Amino acid sequence: MYKKLLNYTIAGILFTSIFGTLSHFIYEWSGFHWLAGLFTPVNESTWEHMKLLFFPMLFYGIFMWFSLRKDYPCIAFSYPLGILAGTFAIPILFYTYSGILGKNYTAADILIFYISVVLAFASTYSLCRCKKEKYSLIPALLVLALAICFLCFTISPPEFGIFSPPAYNK
Repeated sequence: MYKKLLNYTIAGILFTSIFGTLSHFIYEWSGFHWLAGLFTPVNESTWEHMKLLFFPMLFYGIFMWFSLRKDYPCIAFSYPLGILAGTFAIPILFYTYSGILGKNYTAADILIFYISVVLAFASTYSLCRCKKEKYSLIPALLVLALAICFLCFTISPPEFGIFSPPAYNK
């Protein structure tokens, strides 16, 4: 019964992983165009790297919602929660391991992105397997609020640590 959902989930993991990885370079490839910078990282800060998961998963989610909403009525509830879980897993995992070790490593940071993608889609998959639609407005509004924050804070980042590039120790 859940084979279709599983196939879309695996495809979503691949799509988000590939486009998230490519997104790391799009701002530079675009000649540092401001529009590309709204949706892709403009520096090495943890905040900007959260976009690597957020926007590719959001765009895939629109496709997934249109494709699966009749068979899986909870997709409108579960997908935004998956986006939020994966996006916030990035800073949680980054600051946890770098705080414990006292430094951070590029390879670990890359691995965190892929772990967060899998976590995001696993959350969506597990929450999506309900029989009756759940209240989806609040998760969707939280994703919209986060999207607005990404756009605003790219233009004018606050002076907090998450918005500053970390010092890499190899």
